[in-house]
Amino acid sequence: MSGTIGSVLAGAVAMASFVATLFFLRFWRQTRDTFFLLFATAFAIEAISRFVLALAQVSNENEPFFYLPRLVTFILIIIAIGLKNRPRKQG
Repeated sequence: MSGTIGSVLAGAVAMASFVATLFFLRFWRQTRDTFFLLFATAFAIEAISRFVLALAQVSNENEPFFYLPRLVTFILIIIAIGLKNRPRKQG
């Protein structure tokens, strides 16, 4: 994205990710479930990434460096879902 519109949209995505982070942190505080903590961490990384991208004057957003935080985010979400769905020990 280029120009002011791109920065505004990136800022809006960063804000939405930050709000999602706060919701998942609230749920984690209530339940102490690792699922919510991993999701909060993933959305926090996404918010920071989008915020930096909105502020930076980037010549090419398609560089691999900008995809690394997104990769980490998706890996955290996959781990959270995997941990939530693993079989529980009977005891």
